[in-house]
Amino acid sequence: MDYRELVAYAKRQIVEIHPDALAGAGDEYVVIDVRELEERRQGAIPGSLFLSKGVLERDIATTVTEPSTPVVVYCAAGLRSALAAVSLEAMGYTNVASLRGGFDQWKADGHPWDLPHELSVDQRIRYDRHLKLPEIGQAGQQALLDASVLVIGAGGLGSPALLYLAAAGVGTIGIVDGDRVDASNLQRQVIHDGSRLGSLKVESAGARIAALNSDTAIELHPVRLDSSNALDIMSGYDVIVDGADNFPTRYLVNDASLHLGIPVVHGSIFRFEGQATVFAPYSGPCYRCLFPSPPPPELAPSCAEAGVLGALPGIIGSVQAIEAIKLVLDLGTPLTGTLAIYDALEQRWANLSFARDPACPACGDPERRPLLIDYDETCAVPV
Repeated sequence: MDYRELVAYAKRQIVEIHPDALAGAGDEYVVIDVRELEERRQGAIPGSLFLSKGVLERDIATTVTEPSTPVVVYCAAGLRSALAAVSLEAMGYTNVASLRGGFDQWKADGHPWDLPHELSVDQRIRYDRHLKLPEIGQAGQQALLDASVLVIGAGGLGSPALLYLAAAGVGTIGIVDGDRVDASNLQRQVIHDGSRLGSLKVESAGARIAALNSDTAIELHPVRLDSSNALDIMSGYDVIVDGADNFPTRYLVNDASLHLGIPVVHGSIFRFEGQATVFAPYSGPCYRCLFPSPPPPELAPSCAEAGVLGALPGIIGSVQAIEAIKLVLDLGTPLTGTLAIYDALEQRWANLSFARDPACPACGDPERRPLLIDYDETCAVPV
């Protein structure tokens, strides 16, 4: 049986759907493009997923997990898609159709199409484990590549957060830190190494990220965040990861995020304990709902005085990276209104629920944004 005979046989076995019917079906179908990458880059049906004929049978189970899901496959003219539909039916998919006339007919009939941003071959290899997760897949990975995250602090918490965000393919990462790498940092700030002693932390961290993933654009802010620059630096990012090492910056980040409407993934560590949560402006509690004002210095000894377990920020910073990714992808349940507390000595997690405070000095009145205050440096708590 030659190719024409094979296609003719396939067309007799499967259901074909007219472009007008598909266009009028809304979100009823999962639409899958089975053409090759270069064809897709020249145009595609909006919202369609890309699984070329060569990988369709391998990857369909992680893209469409329920065999009864209504699926439409399409190619250029409706020939390869007919064969693809037969293959899917043989795999147990029970509601499959091929687009009659393919993408050429879709365009000829005047239906909308676009030029999709498609993962390259190298990106498909790099992010293969994400692509296999139905909750992420191609659309989610593209969302990560289109996302921007600002990490405040390139120290203990910022190190693992930055590494995992870059490895995940976050397209733009900003780094804020005015300090330089010191030998005492190397016990826990794993993004730096001995060759970087004396370097600006943002430059050291930026070089490490650049080596890790060339997909990530890096924006360096070698300054200390204060009331004069916070709004300018934080503006435009999708998510803020707060790995700050002091109370003044934590309060400033919280208050500035309320001005900008950007969610903050908060983390903190001390001795053998760490905490993480998410502050979603005006839809959940903020930092001041938990701690209305900074503690006096005598109640906030620094980690330099009390010490900190070196591996601890790896745990909390990784949680922060996960929460940032969840926010970008609108995935799962973020830690909004939940303070996750980790006890390293007991290897135990505890979740503390807390609500938005109607009398909160920062977010209590949505019509009044909080003043941006530079608190006394003496309440700093370096990590």
